[in-house]
Amino acid sequence: MKIVVSGGGTGGHIYPAIAFINEVRKHNPEAEFLYIGTKNGLESSIVNRANIPFEAIEISGFKRSLSFENVKTILRFLKGVSISKKYIKQFKPDVVLGTGGYVCGPVVYAAAKLNIPTIIHEQNSVPGLTNKFLSKYVDKVAICFQEAEQFFPRNKVVFTGNPRASEVVGNDRQKGRDVLGFSSTKKIVLIVGGSRGAKPINDAFLEVLPKVGEKQYHVVYVTGEVHYENVKREVDKVGNPSNVIIKPFIHNMPEVLAGIDLIVARAGATTLAEITALGIPSILIPSPYVTNNHQEKNARALSEKGAAIVRLEKEISGAALLTDIDQILLNEEALQQMKVASKGLGIPDAAQKLYDLMKQLI
Repeated sequence: MKIVVSGGGTGGHIYPAIAFINEVRKHNPEAEFLYIGTKNGLESSIVNRANIPFEAIEISGFKRSLSFENVKTILRFLKGVSISKKYIKQFKPDVVLGTGGYVCGPVVYAAAKLNIPTIIHEQNSVPGLTNKFLSKYVDKVAICFQEAEQFFPRNKVVFTGNPRASEVVGNDRQKGRDVLGFSSTKKIVLIVGGSRGAKPINDAFLEVLPKVGEKQYHVVYVTGEVHYENVKREVDKVGNPSNVIIKPFIHNMPEVLAGIDLIVARAGATTLAEITALGIPSILIPSPYVTNNHQEKNARALSEKGAAIVRLEKEISGAALLTDIDQILLNEEALQQMKVASKGLGIPDAAQKLYDLMKQLI
C-alpha cells in the first residue's frame, strides 16, 4: 500500500496527517508514504522528525482582495501541479489524502487529474478556500464538525472526526498528574493560549494571580515561548503561588491532557478533538485572527451542547476568567455535566474511521 499525504501551514493540518499515518502503520506496517509539503513550512521539520519521506513544492495562498500577488499564486499553483504530478507518477500511490493548507491544492488536484483516489480532510466547522476548491474534484470529503457539511457536495461527505483524537485516548490520568509534578488529589486547570501563547490571556491571568494562589485547585499556565520571560518576571514580582506552575510550552500534551480536569484554551480544531475525546470541559477563547472566524464557530459547536463556555477575547478579564473557572471546578455537578457533554462530542476512533474510508477507495 502506497499513500501520498499533503497538509501544511499549521499544526492543525499537520498533526492529523501524522496521526492518520500512524493509524495506517498499525494496520499495515509495510505501507509506504510520501508527504508533500513546503520547504519552509512547519510541516518540513515535523514530518522529517517523524521519519516520513518528504518532498517539497512552492505555493502560496490567494489574497481575498484584488492583488497582483494572486497572479503569482496562480503561476505557482500551475507549477506545483506539474511538480506534484511528477512526484505522484514516480511514487505510484494507491490513494492521496489532503489535510488542509495551501499546499494541498496542487497536490490533491494533480492526483485527481491522474485518476488516483483522493480524500480531503476538513478539521474546522468552516472550511478554507483550498478545501472548498478541491471538493469539486476529490472522491470523498472527511469532516469533523457536522456544521461543515453544508459547504461541500453532500454525496461526498463522510463524518470521521479528527485522527488526532485517537492519539490522546488511553493515556493514564495519574501519569499525567505525575508529569506535571502534582502529588495531591486537587483538581487541575490547564490554561494555554496556543503554541505561541496569547497576550490577552496572559494579561488576564497575571491580573488575578494573587487570588489564584488562594484557590483549592492547581493551575498549569502555558505562556508560549515568546511570552514566557515577561510572564515569569511578573509572576516573580508577586511570588509564584505554590499551586501554580508556569511553563513556556508543553511537548507531551497528550499525556498532560489525561491528567487535567478543565482547560482554558483557543478553539483550534485539533485542541477540540483532543479534549472531547477525553471528555474535558473547557473555557474557550477563540482567536479573532483566523480565516472566516472559524475558531468561534468551532467553539460554539461545543458550547451549544453544554461542553464549553465561550468567552470572546474582547470580553476577557482576570475576574471573568477566574469566575468561570470557579463555577466549573468548584461545582461538582456542573463539572460532571460538562464532562459528559464533552465526551458525547468526542470521536476517539476517528483515525480508524478515516482509515476505513481510505480502504473503501482503494
